[in-house]
Amino acid sequence: MVQKLTEKMIEYYCGDPKRIQHFIKVHAFALYIGLRENLPEHEQFVLECAALVHDIGIKPAEAQYGECGGKLQERLGPPEAEKMLTELGFNPQDIERICYMIAHHHTYDNIEGRDLQILIEADFIVNLYEDGASMNAVASAYEKIFRTEAGGRLLRTVFGLAEKNS
Repeated sequence: MVQKLTEKMIEYYCGDPKRIQHFIKVHAFALYIGLRENLPEHEQFVLECAALVHDIGIKPAEAQYGECGGKLQERLGPPEAEKMLTELGFNPQDIERICYMIAHHHTYDNIEGRDLQILIEADFIVNLYEDGASMNAVASAYEKIFRTEAGGRLLRTVFGLAEKNS
């Protein structure tokens, strides 16, 4: 199912290599963090699927509003994802969780579930790089957002950030 969803998302963003490469990278980091955090197999599956479709709301946001801010993605993404996931034969409970994660992947307070925490961390690692963030911004994100040991370690390694002082 992950492979089928990957193919569907590549088709969805046909002609948009930036968006395709973004979700592929977020998926790869979410896969890595989830495995390092020993997520149960099904939770890992749902995390990986959410990572692939987390930004599916960008396309309708740009079409309807000419921009794609995080809150628009959170609002417009779940219906797009629900349609795609249903067509692919996903379990309704999995669709519900994936859509919840899409609807909250730019909301950083009261993060509900390790899967959503990991998705947010993976997306942050990719966005910080793609946006050319300063080391101060990276350090700030590390302090404010990162909660998993594997995600924090990955961020520090990717950006060469020193360990938190104890």
